[in-house]
Amino acid sequence: MARILGIGIATLDIINIVDEYPREDDEIRAMEQRIARGGNVTNMLVVLSQLGHQCCWGGILGAEPDAKIITNDLAKFGIDMQHVRTDQAGRVPTSYITASRSTGSRTIIHYRDLDEFRIADFAGIDLGTFDWLHFEGRNISETLVMVKQATNNYPDLKVSIEIEKHRPTVELLFGYADALFFSKPFVIGTGNHDPAAFLSDMHNRFPDTELVCSWGADGACAIDHNGVVLRCPASPPPEVVDTIGAGDTFIAAYIDARLRKLAPREALDYANHIAGQKCGHQGFDFLL
Repeated sequence: MARILGIGIATLDIINIVDEYPREDDEIRAMEQRIARGGNVTNMLVVLSQLGHQCCWGGILGAEPDAKIITNDLAKFGIDMQHVRTDQAGRVPTSYITASRSTGSRTIIHYRDLDEFRIADFAGIDLGTFDWLHFEGRNISETLVMVKQATNNYPDLKVSIEIEKHRPTVELLFGYADALFFSKPFVIGTGNHDPAAFLSDMHNRFPDTELVCSWGADGACAIDHNGVVLRCPASPPPEVVDTIGAGDTFIAAYIDARLRKLAPREALDYANHIAGQKCGHQGFDFLL
């Protein structure tokens, strides 16, 4: 069992399940609606907790009733929230998700009016008690300072960063991580439609960094320290039920595998298997 700290956001997800995705200006009826806790890093921590690790979240909550939905859910999975700050002025970030039953895809509209996790918040955490530190690649200027502090002061602490979206200067973070997790939209946004080619180029620039890219229904790729590209097909369930958070689940399972000393190829296979298992189950309690 490892101690894992995740820095990032939690959201309130309002999820509408539709038979098929609407065209512009359509009016359709949702087949089902549910409200749930979301957010990349908290999704990941919930999965890691079910895989047997002690998980801690560093983030921000708004001072409003909706925050209880988030804290109650995280408490159910034993997530330590001692390093969460409550912003008295802000609101809980909300993701409005339309999920298509016919394709399994989901479209997200995100609204945020809340402060970010700051350097001052991070400074109060004793990083020496953790085995792995994970960041979302957001709030770049302050995250960069946090990552530098962690790598300089705790050289044995493993640091990973999720690179999900193109944000100005996000590349500044790349050189300070032991592992980088790239999303398919990020890679395509660089002009690459082949994750292997992208990872090979990144390996030339950051040869000592573990580089991983999830590619949805087409599986995932990684590259080892010798520059050998590792490809792994997806592991879909018999029926796709819920793809929301599959990428976060993939990252969690990969981190779990590496903490258990599995080789990168084994970790890739395992992460695809667990992400596929999640897609066959609604929500995040699929491992309980």
